[in-house]
Amino acid sequence: MGNVGPFELLIIGLIALLLFGAGRIADIGKGLGQGISNFKKGLREADEEDKPEKKGSSKVSAKEEAEDKDEKVEKKEKLKEA
Repeated sequence: MGNVGPFELLIIGLIALLLFGAGRIADIGKGLGQGISNFKKGLREADEEDKPEKKGSSKVSAKEEAEDKDEKVEKKEKLKEA
């Protein structure tokens, strides 16, 4: 029990074909393929976001660094007042 051989897979495939029809099974396969593709694309984009940017590589990073410095100065001033 628990072993699924080629004969059992064939029976499951035939039952699925009878239930859904050939066109519907093709649509399901296409949808699964697109879902997997989108998942992989999302993983690649997440990896790219996690990678640290090189210093001075973009104007946005320089702006963010300046804002971070301003925030640090403000925090130090608040700590001195307390």
